[in-house]
Amino acid sequence: MRVTTTTVLTACALLALTACSDSKAFSGFYQEAGGYLDAGDFGNATMNNTLVHNGELKYAVNLNERFASSVPTTVNFAFNSAVLDAASRAVIARQAHFISQFPEVRFRVYGHTDLVGSDAANKRLGLRRAQAVVNELARAGISKSRLEAMVSYGESQPIVAIDQPERRNRRTVTEVSGFVESDPIVIDSRYADIVHREYIESATAPSELIQFGEEETK
Repeated sequence: MRVTTTTVLTACALLALTACSDSKAFSGFYQEAGGYLDAGDFGNATMNNTLVHNGELKYAVNLNERFASSVPTTVNFAFNSAVLDAASRAVIARQAHFISQFPEVRFRVYGHTDLVGSDAANKRLGLRRAQAVVNELARAGISKSRLEAMVSYGESQPIVAIDQPERRNRRTVTEVSGFVESDPIVIDSRYADIVHREYIESATAPSELIQFGEEETK
């Protein structure tokens, strides 16, 4: 019997279909619409939402991770200084924009120093740095009732463990600390609104069209 290429390919295709027919994805192809129900594990978004509502994933922890991935959480300082430069103010402006979207959440600013100087002096300096960031956030419209300045001097949590001036150790770190006590539940609907808005924005393709009169202003 003569075996043609077409016969071989057809046999392989039938074999592959037979092997796949037992899988959930393949069998669901032949079901009516809605015949296959998702068990709640379709994608990270569904998983995280389920964990939050079940209490298995603390919302504050989840939001803090999102904060850290969305904006810079660290502000650096010059040696022996708590003065904010232009770059630091730009970072704080981005932090304030994020914080303003979550009025039911509190934030905490930790101040750090490098390993030069005494523990007492570094503790005072770290606190001044944290207070400088809190004051700048307040100037950007964030209520001080939602902000707290803390100190953790360089000897306790340095990024680079050297006893010389090191800019990376001279910093503040802003973190989510929890909910405003008066109304900790409203955040659920507000968070959903923001997620929906960002989802719509992410699906909008950038346009290269130039509106009338725009070219003259460039």
